[in-house]
Amino acid sequence: MKPLLQKPKILMVDDKPANLLALRRLLQDMPVELFEASSGNDALKLTLHHDFALALLDIQMPEMDGYELAELLRQEEKTAHMPFIFISAIYTEHINIFHGYEKGAFSYIVKPFEPEILLNKVKLFIDMYQHEQELRQRTLELMQINAELEAFSYSVSHDLRTPLRAIDGFSQALLEDYNDRLDDTGRDYLARVRGGAQRMGMLIDDLLKLSRVSRTELKIQEVDLSELASTILNELREDEPKRCVDIRIAAGLKAPCDPQLIQIALRNLLGNAWKYSSTREQTHIEFGMRAENGEAVFFVLDQGVGFDMNYAGKLFGAFQRLHDQTEFPGTGIGLATVKRIVSRHGGRVWADSEVDKGSVFYFTLPVNPPQQASLEQALQRESPHEYQTDLAG
Repeated sequence: MKPLLQKPKILMVDDKPANLLALRRLLQDMPVELFEASSGNDALKLTLHHDFALALLDIQMPEMDGYELAELLRQEEKTAHMPFIFISAIYTEHINIFHGYEKGAFSYIVKPFEPEILLNKVKLFIDMYQHEQELRQRTLELMQINAELEAFSYSVSHDLRTPLRAIDGFSQALLEDYNDRLDDTGRDYLARVRGGAQRMGMLIDDLLKLSRVSRTELKIQEVDLSELASTILNELREDEPKRCVDIRIAAGLKAPCDPQLIQIALRNLLGNAWKYSSTREQTHIEFGMRAENGEAVFFVLDQGVGFDMNYAGKLFGAFQRLHDQTEFPGTGIGLATVKRIVSRHGGRVWADSEVDKGSVFYFTLPVNPPQQASLEQALQRESPHEYQTDLAG
């Protein structure tokens, strides 16, 4: 059952008891909780213990007038955004009204006024406040649900590892110790069992990575993306030294990001470029940056098999695959991980591709943009033709 939202609280500030009584009678039928203060100091004390949806402030008061109270309210973090309405029978000139708005008033009512005017204004602010509270409560509920799902995913994935290792291990033992007692069909069955267990293990590992990506605290620092991309592609080259791949990495590309998470994202993007161009005798992989509307957009380009853009909506969802598992093995979680990492940095990720003509994956990292001078220099390049690494085989 959803918890009930508290009634909105309204603070009424006036040094005249008769005015406070009139306001109370006017607002008493509204679904709100009313609080009274006869001075600015009393009002400030009440704001320490309550969160007010709205304040109705008289201007002419001893010791501290409404303007001074409003200025103090705007200086405190708790009340800096609290809406308030000035109500005055004396300060009615345009200059006074303008001064009230300068102090941060959301509205200014001159006495005498029609009760419906104040009631409508109060109702508007109360509706806004309740809508904000509902959104805040819904956000908290979603955060709790997501936390529970992440914990469940981590627990289930972790607990599945042990039996899978046992399946793989005993299957291997059967193949090694009883190989002479098995015919070709038996050995094929066991090899299939091992293959299935290993694929499931890879899937669990990727699920755990996806879970950690969501839970890891961001540690932002400037990262040399060019150097990171070079390291990753060198490792891929070492694993398959006979492949003929022209690799080009734009020099000096840096961005503020979490170094661990961005490494995971780049490994997925560059690993996909390497994998999906593996059927080509000669191919080209490029990591670079280009300017779009004054924004630095990083990209990973390959000349691999590409994909049909009609299915691009599936790319960044978990367990979504656009190619056959037997031709290009994988778990279908890599791009979902990339999207989650980029989104956590406040960025965007998208792709452009054509079947048999390769793909380009783009992403942005807008967290605390780089120094303006260096960014402008980088954006002056129409295309990143200045490269620090050429690993053509």
